[in-house]
Amino acid sequence: MGHVTDLDPAAMRQQYRTTLLAEDDLAATPMGQFARWFKEAVAGGLHEPNAMVVATATPDGRPSTRTVLLKSYDEHGFVFFTNYASRKAAELTANPYASLLFPWHQLARQVIVNGTASRVPRAETERYFRSRPHGSQLGAWASAQSTVIASRSELTARYGELATRYPEGSEVPVPEHWGGFRVAPQTVEFWQGHENRLHDRLRYVADGAAWRVERLAP
Repeated sequence: MGHVTDLDPAAMRQQYRTTLLAEDDLAATPMGQFARWFKEAVAGGLHEPNAMVVATATPDGRPSTRTVLLKSYDEHGFVFFTNYASRKAAELTANPYASLLFPWHQLARQVIVNGTASRVPRAETERYFRSRPHGSQLGAWASAQSTVIASRSELTARYGELATRYPEGSEVPVPEHWGGFRVAPQTVEFWQGHENRLHDRLRYVADGAAWRVERLAP
């Protein structure tokens, strides 16, 4: 097979020179540690530090991934919003196990979350929907997410109809087919890159009501 590019990904290497991550440096809970690192990612000027890759799978193990935006987090987990008829929502409904990845490359850091997803209460969805820009509210109605459409014009025509029905300043109803998922973590790994691939990988593991921390080989 011929090469399609002269660029060689295997030759692209970078030495990470960062501060060591020790067990004694960690917060008592993974959410506390995430809050620390998230604040540092924001302070570091990362573009959309709340962007995360969400991995889901069908009951027979066929995976799919996509990047979405984290909208809130607390001691109960990580929340994002989506069309409940989308591929990710259908897979989470049939198989609630999910994995999240925060790829903070500029800081040589990653956070990897494994846990189970459940729908957030309707009141929480409605509260967040009301906080969205008007155009994003219309977009939630205009797009039948993950379905095949004939063209982009079909999508924009639908949006135009909605914009006429609900002009700026009017109240857009919250779609029944749209809402949030909360991923409750079972494990949370904090990955810090270092020279010579001797990375720090510290993983919180749920142990009843408590958390234990284990170090993984890089």
